[in-house]
Amino acid sequence: MQIAPRLSPRLLDFIEIVSGLHAPIAEINRLVAAEAERLGLPVPSYQRVRVLVHEARDLRRGHVSAAEILIDIATRTRSPYALTELATRAPRPRLRDLHPK
Repeated sequence: MQIAPRLSPRLLDFIEIVSGLHAPIAEINRLVAAEAERLGLPVPSYQRVRVLVHEARDLRRGHVSAAEILIDIATRTRSPYALTELATRAPRPRLRDLHPK
């Protein structure tokens, strides 16, 4: 019997992707369970998935994408100097960085 096994980086990446869906966490939990079974991994609990979905959504909310910056520059709502911000900023934090294996 495994108690609170660590999640695979592949499953963390999948949770990060599906957290962008405008779907209830219960539906996301079903998707994560199906993916875990497909990969042959232990299925995480609903509570664990819920916490990770909230973390992934918070990470996404706190980060402006490169596409958004480029669109803002093209529509002149942001200065062209924003390209330097884009070139020098750190990569977006990911769930797998917060929960190392």
